[in-house]
Amino acid sequence: MKSINQHQAFENEKRIHTDFKEKMTYSDYLELDSLLSSQHRLSNHHDEMLFIVVHHVSELWMKLILHELDSAIQDIQSDKLKSSFKKLARVSQIQEQLKGVWDVLSTLTPSEYMEFRDKLGNASGFQSYQNRLIEFALGYKTEYVLKIYENDPELYNTLQVAHQAPSLYDVSIQALARAGLPIDEEVLNRDVSLTHKSNESVKQAWMTVYQNVDKYWELYELAEELVDIEDLFQQWRFRHMKTVERIIGFKVGTGGSAGVSYLKKVLDQYFFPELWELRTEL
Repeated sequence: MKSINQHQAFENEKRIHTDFKEKMTYSDYLELDSLLSSQHRLSNHHDEMLFIVVHHVSELWMKLILHELDSAIQDIQSDKLKSSFKKLARVSQIQEQLKGVWDVLSTLTPSEYMEFRDKLGNASGFQSYQNRLIEFALGYKTEYVLKIYENDPELYNTLQVAHQAPSLYDVSIQALARAGLPIDEEVLNRDVSLTHKSNESVKQAWMTVYQNVDKYWELYELAEELVDIEDLFQQWRFRHMKTVERIIGFKVGTGGSAGVSYLKKVLDQYFFPELWELRTEL
């Protein structure tokens, strides 16, 4: 039996491709040379590599979140709610990965970070434009932060377009209206460049969905996907805040933000307020 298994293993190995002179490799497909050569330390400190890789990984996951959110928004606008569910569920799974990234960064001690923090200059995670695009896609619109990106006209335009576009919650509310649930006209025709404020008609519409699950199953599932995303986003924000507090305490951020104080404040922001309010009243 052993010799038969060894022979089979040998035959299997013979089928492995080894000649890549004219074929695409794994490294070629993923452009690993470019990806893995993008980590440039500005100091000689060992732990700066950790700091860079953690933020690179986070930005890659954010890129995928935006890819999924943009598509899910289009699905909901086209009343393809079932198609949006898998994408929104995937966003939630990506958020779990993003949360875990803070556990890795929290292995950095204050003494170690101080060895290279000055090399960052005014660079800060607060300036992450992908994080800003995610906030815009979820409905938290802040115009003043756009000034950060004025030095890059192409990026600035991308952010302006996202700032003016309907959010995931805007299109979800529109879906409620198309299902025949009464929504105030001022909400349906509101300026989507502004952050949505809690509205009684929206809360009552979601309340109807939760009280008639069988009739509004797809809208009910949509609501729960939204709650999952907001819940995990808040967990990510909390882990971010505690990691920063653990490493630099209450120092001002490198980008000039209030650091931990700012991060604590944003914990009180809600993307989908009515979906949380109705839980008390159900």
